[in-house]
Amino acid sequence: MFLVTLVACNQSVNTAKLAVKDTATQAKDSLVVPAIYEADGTIKKVSHTDAEWKNLLPELDYYVLREEGTERAFTGSLWNNHEKGTFVCGGCGLPLFASDTKFDSGTGWPSFYQPIDKRHIKENSDKSGFMERVEVECARCGGHQGHVFEDGPRPTGLRYCINSVSIRFVAQ
Repeated sequence: MFLVTLVACNQSVNTAKLAVKDTATQAKDSLVVPAIYEADGTIKKVSHTDAEWKNLLPELDYYVLREEGTERAFTGSLWNNHEKGTFVCGGCGLPLFASDTKFDSGTGWPSFYQPIDKRHIKENSDKSGFMERVEVECARCGGHQGHVFEDGPRPTGLRYCINSVSIRFVAQ
């Protein structure tokens, strides 16, 4: 079961940079998120060409966020983070998860039982790796975050298994 879990997790504005050039430094003070919603309540989209994303993101971040890769378990900087704050998309800064919904899943990736706002994530069917899973993307920029599973704690029973390089932490 652990192996299956391990494999399973396996704007044209400058603010999209969000200090993503330096993943070791969580540049919490430089995270400036432009308006999130359109007048009709939908998420304002952020889009870049592939070349722009490659310029904005470090290699591993690009691989995970844009090519739907996975960082190795227990190697990310946020899986063991226990500080109070908000986890935002590493591609565009959209707030995705609150620290009070984070829990230790034992998988080596940051895990949460619910997003800040369901509108901030997009779920897609993922049939890669000889299994069927539900992929989680940022609803604003389409960046791959990880997967969601139905083996999490109460109150939702969900486990959003997220790559550390897909998110940034903003301390409270």
